[in-house]
Amino acid sequence: MLPDLDQLIQLQQLVNAAAEAQRDVDAIPSHIAALDDRLNSSREAVESAKQKLDEAKQQRQAVEKELAEVQSRLSRFKEQLMAVKTNKEYTAMQHEIATAESEVQRLEDAILEQMLEADELTVGVDNASATLKNEEAEIANERGELESERGTLEGQLKSSAEAQASLSASISNAARRLFEKIADQRGGIAVVEAKDGHCSLCNVRLRPQIFNQILKNADLIQCDSCMRLLYHDPGDSPVGETAAS
Repeated sequence: MLPDLDQLIQLQQLVNAAAEAQRDVDAIPSHIAALDDRLNSSREAVESAKQKLDEAKQQRQAVEKELAEVQSRLSRFKEQLMAVKTNKEYTAMQHEIATAESEVQRLEDAILEQMLEADELTVGVDNASATLKNEEAEIANERGELESERGTLEGQLKSSAEAQASLSASISNAARRLFEKIADQRGGIAVVEAKDGHCSLCNVRLRPQIFNQILKNADLIQCDSCMRLLYHDPGDSPVGETAAS
């Protein structure tokens, strides 16, 4: 194989691996943001559950206050009952007492229901808090893994840059400049395999005589369509493959 072609293939492999690593690095912030969203959602669930419980407590306190007022009024009515002098006053006071007793019963029933509701809401707070605790642990672990991955990828990028620089120095100036020109114009991909008589990237069918030349890997040959440099991988086809027919 032409030395420049062999080295350009290796260089392209380094470039491809670096591009993939860079994409992974670039994706990490969005993954971290998603973790933050999960954590915020769990925190909001806890706050919402606590707020509902607080509101329920306030409502019960208001009913308890109202109950105390009615009970106080009922006590006064019963005291006043002992002082009435006429049947009419007695009947009227009995009516007031009955009304107050009915109101006391209603309020006591309401408080009981509110206590049961508060128990359920307390369970909701406990469950939301437990979920948050688990989420915090899981997210801290996942965040740590992402940061570790970022460090590994950045190390790979540094090593790749050094390897690319070292390899580029061993390639002829003309071949290196051609590679860089094509890479700039074609999204970083300057060297691709020719396979089954086609450019494996743009899928254009190659002229038979051109493909036969590519099979030898003896020259720098460009695709007539996408202008990328083409090479043949002997491991992809039987020995002696040609584009004839």
